[in-house]
Amino acid sequence: MTARALSLAATEVRETLIARIRAQAAHVGVVGLGYVGLPFAVEKAKVGFPVTGIEQNSLRAAAINRGENYIPDVQDEELAQLVRDGRLRAVSTFDVVPELDVIVICVPTPLTKNLTPDLQYVEHVTREIARRLRPGQLISLESTTYPGTTDGVIRPILEASGLKVGVDFFLAHSPERVDPGNKRYTTKNTNKLVGATDPASREVALAFYSQTIQHVVLVSSAAAAELVKVFENTFRAVNIALVNELAMLCDRMGLNVWEVLDAAFTKPFGILPFYPGPGVGGHCIPIDPHYLEWKAKEVNFNTHFIALAGEINRKMPEFVREKALRVLNRLGVAPSRSRILVLGVAYKRDLGDYRESPAIEVVRLLRRDGANVVYHDPYVPVFREPDLEMASQLLSEELVAGADLVIITTDHSNIDYAWVVEHARYVFDTRNATRNVRHHREKITLL
Repeated sequence: MTARALSLAATEVRETLIARIRAQAAHVGVVGLGYVGLPFAVEKAKVGFPVTGIEQNSLRAAAINRGENYIPDVQDEELAQLVRDGRLRAVSTFDVVPELDVIVICVPTPLTKNLTPDLQYVEHVTREIARRLRPGQLISLESTTYPGTTDGVIRPILEASGLKVGVDFFLAHSPERVDPGNKRYTTKNTNKLVGATDPASREVALAFYSQTIQHVVLVSSAAAAELVKVFENTFRAVNIALVNELAMLCDRMGLNVWEVLDAAFTKPFGILPFYPGPGVGGHCIPIDPHYLEWKAKEVNFNTHFIALAGEINRKMPEFVREKALRVLNRLGVAPSRSRILVLGVAYKRDLGDYRESPAIEVVRLLRRDGANVVYHDPYVPVFREPDLEMASQLLSEELVAGADLVIITTDHSNIDYAWVVEHARYVFDTRNATRNVRHHREKITLL
């Protein structure tokens, strides 16, 4: 086939896919139906796309097919209706890949024990797709990762099939920007980044994301999109580390860090509100900056701010433990004889997600000191870690009053903190959840 014929064939492949996308006839596949993938799948199904989720957790896949929701950012009835209408289904096999026109990858990108990127899930999924790849498909990676993953890891695996990116299939990176629990900014109205290294892939990806996202932001390459996302979370990590360090300084100086921050944030320009806490958790802030830190070393560049921020944030559970021991000492209670109630083990307010939660590390540390630690979290009935498994206790007057110390590590909004303070012997508040409690302030120590 001549170069001109090849070019015409590639153009036809691209235009056919774009036409299917614009007609909302393209069959969309979403790999990984978690906090990112399921809301995305629902948004696509709502506007009319047929959507198949590939979820290797068979229990989750079965729940979806029964119309049962397990993600807070998805409306129960909305999901159930989409399943009833045949717009959304879930499978646990990659055998459906040839049926799909668009495949969106939303799988975890964790760290190893040595704080280096662990792309095993991305690589596994890509290999499964490559075995079944056909001409005329768009593959889009939404998982957060270091710059160069899409072109340096995913593309070679896919092109090993014999198909060529930008000609036979299309490849883009469009990093997720999900903020779990955020009622104002959802999948639909959060600006969507799209980057691809070749113009054809960029055009196809723009057409796809424009169907459901209110505003799409194009960047010049997949690597640029990857760097934007890790920078966003690094920005947050660095600023959280700054206020966490300020909290430790204020503790040393006998000042109230919350008062200092509240006053600082009254300035109408030149400052952004960030608040301290027992550490950072979730699937982004504790992880993503280390992806950038690792990648920087490949080009002989040391990211000093990122390394320092990670060090400070990882110290916070130990600081909470140390301050809790000081409180117990003032109360005349030995740690090994103490009973401690931890309020909240989720990493974020009003969520049931405890991935990388600093509260769990606080529990570990206090248990090593010999304390009898129990917890209550209305969103986390049970948590399971390789070295620790616990169940939430019913929040009762007996539970609160029976603790030598109550430590607030997650500020869930459905807990009556005035009631907790009234019945507790003493409260150590790491989140300023007791801000509006007027009585018994003498029983409260803030971070």
